[in-house]
Amino acid sequence: MDFTLSEDLSSLEDVVRRFAASEIAPNARQWDREANIPREAIAKMGELGIMGIFIPSEYGGSGLGDLGATVITEEIARHCGGTALMLDAHNALCSAHLLVGANDDQKAKYFPKLATGEFLGAWALSEPGCGSDASALTATAERDGDHWVLHGSKQWITNGQYADVFVVMAKTTPEGGPKGISAFIVERDTPGLSIGAKEDKLGMRASDTVGLTLDNARIPESSLCGALNEGFVHAMKVLERGRITIAALAIGLARGALEEALAYAKQRHAFGKPIFEQQSVQFMLADMATEIEAARLLTRRAAILSDSGHPSNLEASIAKLFASEMATRACLNAIQIFGGMGYTKEVPVERYMRDAKLCEIGEGTSQVQRIIIARRLLEL
Repeated sequence: MDFTLSEDLSSLEDVVRRFAASEIAPNARQWDREANIPREAIAKMGELGIMGIFIPSEYGGSGLGDLGATVITEEIARHCGGTALMLDAHNALCSAHLLVGANDDQKAKYFPKLATGEFLGAWALSEPGCGSDASALTATAERDGDHWVLHGSKQWITNGQYADVFVVMAKTTPEGGPKGISAFIVERDTPGLSIGAKEDKLGMRASDTVGLTLDNARIPESSLCGALNEGFVHAMKVLERGRITIAALAIGLARGALEEALAYAKQRHAFGKPIFEQQSVQFMLADMATEIEAARLLTRRAAILSDSGHPSNLEASIAKLFASEMATRACLNAIQIFGGMGYTKEVPVERYMRDAKLCEIGEGTSQVQRIIIARRLLEL
């Protein structure tokens, strides 16, 4: 397997790296503090093509695969995990679900606006009573003539405060378990859809997270996304792609922590010499660099397999598990290298640490990833 980026992806990596350094890095602390990413910034990302990573070119998207998504996500997360998470929910969850489930008319209606950032997308699977056990959701959708009527609550919805379109999972055959869940496209102005207040979170604060309430929310029959009762099947495929992207997000945060810590270690003096010359500091930096490279290779392997059409569920879980836990370790080491300064908001490493923890929770916790991996081992 060749992990070398193509010339096109290398060029894209450079473009996104320069964009992130000039447009995101100077604003990341403010966006974290204010818990908001301005729509003007999202529009610039749309102009760059990173709001339509998976959307085919005929709809105005970039038409990239998972490998391209990992390149973009790492570069954005290097400076702001919350911005990368916004992109993940928009691209790897909402748009990706439309890609596998939506019909041609739905794609023509939503993809062009999602690709430019005119529309922001969100994905609604989790509920107050079900997170890891997603098949236990209780939201329902019932036919009423030529409409569907949705009832229930959703929780932890990234982009929910500002999203223009939601992909919502609900039970259509209550006795069917996972095989009785369907997906629906719900627009923001749908009567009966209520959007809750932003969660006051530890990290990923630039990215908004809310709860949704569906109270007699009526949507057209044509809003069904995919075949009836196939919503959960599609959701699991979407989560597989999302885990690859979250792994890349974690790598970006860890890389940011390493680069910031390395620069500081070169200029900070203690005991008459730069702290980089202290072996204990060198060992921390060496461990960070080694684990980041390992995580990147694991993530690119999963992405390449997915792009080639091969099953990548095991590889995606391995990459996500290792990269997310690695990122937390790297960010904690960076804070340690910065010492007291690392415990303040004057430097970004404390924000990276707060952001990194979410990678061990979102798109399936570390414990869920270990279950997936162990079950696959039992099949061998």
